[in-house]
Amino acid sequence: MSRMEVAQVLHMNGGVGDASYANNSLVQQKVIYLTKPIREEAITSLYCSMLPKSLAIADLGCSSGPNTLSVVSEFIKMVEKLCRELKHKSPEYKVYLNDLPGNDFNNIFKSLDTFKEKLCDEIGSAIGPSYFSGVPGSFYSRLFPNRSLDFVHSSYSLQWLSKVPEGVENNRSNIYIGSTSPTNVVRAYYQQFQRDFSVFLKCRAEELVEGGRMVLTILGRKSDDPSSKEGCYIWELMATALNDMVLQGTIKKEQLDTFNIPQYTPSPSEVKLEVLKEGSFFINRLEVSEVHWNAFDEWNALEFEYERSESLSDGGYNVAQCMRAVAEPMLVSHFGEDIIEEVFSRYQQILADRMSKEKTKFFNVTILLTRKA
Repeated sequence: MSRMEVAQVLHMNGGVGDASYANNSLVQQKVIYLTKPIREEAITSLYCSMLPKSLAIADLGCSSGPNTLSVVSEFIKMVEKLCRELKHKSPEYKVYLNDLPGNDFNNIFKSLDTFKEKLCDEIGSAIGPSYFSGVPGSFYSRLFPNRSLDFVHSSYSLQWLSKVPEGVENNRSNIYIGSTSPTNVVRAYYQQFQRDFSVFLKCRAEELVEGGRMVLTILGRKSDDPSSKEGCYIWELMATALNDMVLQGTIKKEQLDTFNIPQYTPSPSEVKLEVLKEGSFFINRLEVSEVHWNAFDEWNALEFEYERSESLSDGGYNVAQCMRAVAEPMLVSHFGEDIIEEVFSRYQQILADRMSKEKTKFFNVTILLTRKA
């Protein structure tokens, strides 16, 4: 997929149907919960060092659904609490929600009035004036004017590359880096990540004020080996389902051989290296967290607002639906709609089998950065 194609097909399933991202983003919600202390540290240090009358926040790769405004809500609550403690007047909030143009922005805008009402109820008083804007476009380019942002957040977005790396034509029977991928394929993916992440950092460095904070959480891995199961296994199992369909004759082999996912799951050291090379940011924190593929494992029902139903006990179903919400637009674009139900039916069975036999986890790399003077 070229840069243009990725921009057109890389979006989560919109709406509120069974396979929508809005109804299948519990893993992402849990990751946002796990990384909350790092954001609290960033917000507190930002506000206390600047005491600003106006705060501009950007959430990059905001998607749509219950998670979209959760970090914004958390940010405003934290600042309002600090204002009360310090007896300061509330600042005004400029909130920018960014994603690719195919994102379901309409769904977000429809929910804003309810969001603001709920926020005022939770805080117990009026908040500072808040202005919301949707900013469609790739974050691998400039999105905002120079020195216009105070705080940038992104969660589970930067693992997506701007395009499928060039020179991966020999990655046959795989759809991402896999245990059988040739070394040139692994290298091509890593180099594409380096280029993309470096551009991302350069763009944000120009858009953030001096002392501005950035908290990024990227689906990654602990291991230094890019082909380790930690970052690749979930796609390898999808490739297994697709290969079964090639053997059955439902999919042509050349179709599968030309399909590669534009993603890279970096290690903490790979993330750190690019930040140091780009040079515009101090690294305040760099941490790895983990979450089960099936986010309902170890899930504290009191902590989160998701209704439990019978299907939730079916781990294979939950994970297949989560992946479908993310991958369906790309699969449809390449293979057509006719194969989708069978792919995910097979994938669900494969996932259920593997998850019953081994511990399956996503690893998340979170970094807190401060813009240098």
